[in-house]
Amino acid sequence: MKSVENIWREASNLLKSKLNEDTYETWIAGIRPILHAEGVFTIGVSSHMFSDWLASNYKGDIEEALETVLGAAIQLRIESGHESVASPDEPEGIFAPKAREEAPPPPPDTHATTWKLRVNSRCVFGSFVVGENTKMAHAACMAVTENPGTLYNPLFLYSRTGLGKTHLLQAVANKIHQSDPRKRIQYLTSEEFSNLFIEGLKSGTLSKFRELYRNVDVLLVDDVQFFTGKEKFQEEFFHTFNSLYNNHKQIVLASDQPPHEIEGLEKRLVSRFGQGMIADIQRPDYETRVAILRKKQEGHTIKIGDEVLSYIAKRIRSNIRDLEGALIRLVGYSSVTNTAVDKHMAENLLENLFEKENRPPPTVDFIQREVADYFDLRQADIIGKSRPKNIANARQIAMFFSRTKTSHSSTVIGTFFNRNHATVLHAVDTVKRKIGQDEEYRREVRALERRIENAGD
Repeated sequence: MKSVENIWREASNLLKSKLNEDTYETWIAGIRPILHAEGVFTIGVSSHMFSDWLASNYKGDIEEALETVLGAAIQLRIESGHESVASPDEPEGIFAPKAREEAPPPPPDTHATTWKLRVNSRCVFGSFVVGENTKMAHAACMAVTENPGTLYNPLFLYSRTGLGKTHLLQAVANKIHQSDPRKRIQYLTSEEFSNLFIEGLKSGTLSKFRELYRNVDVLLVDDVQFFTGKEKFQEEFFHTFNSLYNNHKQIVLASDQPPHEIEGLEKRLVSRFGQGMIADIQRPDYETRVAILRKKQEGHTIKIGDEVLSYIAKRIRSNIRDLEGALIRLVGYSSVTNTAVDKHMAENLLENLFEKENRPPPTVDFIQREVADYFDLRQADIIGKSRPKNIANARQIAMFFSRTKTSHSSTVIGTFFNRNHATVLHAVDTVKRKIGQDEEYRREVRALERRIENAGD
């Protein structure tokens, strides 16, 4: 059976031959293949804007290409919130995290003369716009590439979602690899590290897993906040960290919170993460947002005028991914209609995104009511003591969204549910695990997420 990556690679090549170069690079090149099961092929893109535009304009083309490759009818499913990947023609990384329905690849030759790199080749320092909000983080990352393992080790980056942490991590990997292709560099998320650790336990290849990750020259781990509450993984990573640090190997980490604010993270890891350099990334100011938009559109044949770019930068203030999504939508519309985009047109096309920007974040009370209504329950059931399976499931999902959609700590969230913080951490961990294991459950949670995000539209 073909892997999901190989299926997508063939389909992507068909699309490349059918679409013009700019359209392909704008809409197809960065798509991440996620899952192929029961006649449904799931792909991942970076934002809701990207997902909506792709579904409206290219869903048929993608389904046709997939059906040609597979020789069977296919239903396409598009998920947002995924990082874009390197182009299909680029080599796959050694020991790349497995697709969900596949066994892990064989262990790599850790003594290979050229170490393959599994990062997005477009994430380089040259494409990263430096503003006041990123000056320190950018400088620290550049310093790390010049002398890996000596200065700022570990380097810990943190910020809210969509502000450039992942770009900088991958830029570090690309820069070091460019300087010395023999360097053994591994980039992965904490979830991927956990999954590979579990696979090593199941398949009896844990020694190979440890040999790989404790013998790299540079280890970059994204989203380390998801180690929360996972004691076995934290234990494994603690020893991996120590092995690398003691051998003067570079470690770069990223999270949505500084180490001491990550609840459920063992004190010894908090200490290790904080013993090097900690750099935060703030929201970009107006001038930086305009510069980002100008930089992003360099890769597009169709250009949007400065007046419109300025208008977008004034309206979208909190998230670089949303800025990019807005630009992609305008470029796509202009390409399809062969019409120049003006300010009035941009206002109409980006209305939903502007409303999202101005909408206050949901409250725990609101999340409880929405989840209760979705499952045909009362809010009192969600916060009460009843423990039937259907109520317990809804309660866990409500806790999950309260933790991921608000700024409250698990301790504060626990008070809204008449529970302690450990119960909240357990609920969040349970929902994350079930999302990765159960496709139907994942669809249900995503539907609820859209409902919470789009309330009031």
